[in-house]
Amino acid sequence: MTRNDPYFIDFPQRIKSIQAEMQKDKIDVYLGSRLRTLSWTLDAFCPWRSFVVIPSEGLPTAFSFVIDASRIADDSWLDEDHVRGFAPMGGQDQIEQIADFIKELLKNGKGRVGIESGMSNYLPEGWLTHYEYQQFDAAMPEAELVNAHGIVDRLSLVKDPGTINRFREASRIVDVGHREVFKALQNGGWKGMTETEIAGLAAYAMRREGSEWEWSFTGGNEIASGYRTGLAGCACTPASRKKLAEGEPLMVDIHAMFKLGLGDHSHNYFIGRATDRQRWHANNFVDMVRLTLKTYRAGITPSGLAEEMLAFAEERGFADFMVPGFEHGIGMLGDEWRIGMNDGPFPYWTNPDHVYHENEVLICAMQYACPDENIGFRYENPIVLHKDGCEELSKFPLGIEEIV
Repeated sequence: MTRNDPYFIDFPQRIKSIQAEMQKDKIDVYLGSRLRTLSWTLDAFCPWRSFVVIPSEGLPTAFSFVIDASRIADDSWLDEDHVRGFAPMGGQDQIEQIADFIKELLKNGKGRVGIESGMSNYLPEGWLTHYEYQQFDAAMPEAELVNAHGIVDRLSLVKDPGTINRFREASRIVDVGHREVFKALQNGGWKGMTETEIAGLAAYAMRREGSEWEWSFTGGNEIASGYRTGLAGCACTPASRKKLAEGEPLMVDIHAMFKLGLGDHSHNYFIGRATDRQRWHANNFVDMVRLTLKTYRAGITPSGLAEEMLAFAEERGFADFMVPGFEHGIGMLGDEWRIGMNDGPFPYWTNPDHVYHENEVLICAMQYACPDENIGFRYENPIVLHKDGCEELSKFPLGIEEIV
């Protein structure tokens, strides 16, 4: 890519920025293991256990399972000399190979090696495991291993134009998927249709538009109908073989990936005519989403926004049905859950008092669940925060349509 490409990201400059922070923190070598770090530094999808070693100056070197190393080298901005494969062979396993590589970068094998250690409710985070830590520590006895993930977290918080444009394109692709689902449901097309079929229709439409993956780790495209829309929390519903039925709600939450930028949007329907009570729930939710999107901007905090929105729900009489959270974090692939830095009251969770910055990107994510009435709704949409508001990246119209 050239700098004129709308999706251009200056990866060499990202590495230099990491190295500048390493110098401030007296880190001689950075050993990245998280999926978010790999995506942010390599510009390649790394589904196998992988690492990136960043020296104090010069290019990084990536290490992945040997069966995937050549593909990563082809996808990445790095040349093949800076992408290596590990294998269960003498001297070629990941611990011995990477430890030997790092020791060559250190003076007499001595120095501070930054690692990424922590916890997450997000399964593929990629923290260094206890066993890996022990083995690296034993293999580099003269080096000090120190937790340094804050370097990448700080630098990746605010998004550059190329990254934001990747999110925009991924969201455009998601909108194509939604239009295809809406078209298929109309005029009785929903009859006999299963949740898995809806997931497949959306996936095919998005793949035709260039999506590389239905990126969610919660089952790809998430589809829920009937009672499943109102399951407590209503935030993880892999498509089931359940058939759509008249009189039930339907939630369609689909995902796309474009150059590791992520698209995620949820839309809700009623199959058949809604009852007055169902429409009451629906109006509550749509009004809440509209108000939330109107309120988001740089300078506010998650807790401040939540207080304002829950006060609105209390006033309208539906607070018991709102899950009290309104966002989750988003970055390049792997940076899905936490917002801001790890500086809140609960380690490795979003700080509720994090002050949003301009050009942060997050998912406006809201769940409304009434399991006693077998009804629930979900809204997710990537947004870019600006000084005076937010930019919704998915343009699919907000509403809860009746499909007859």
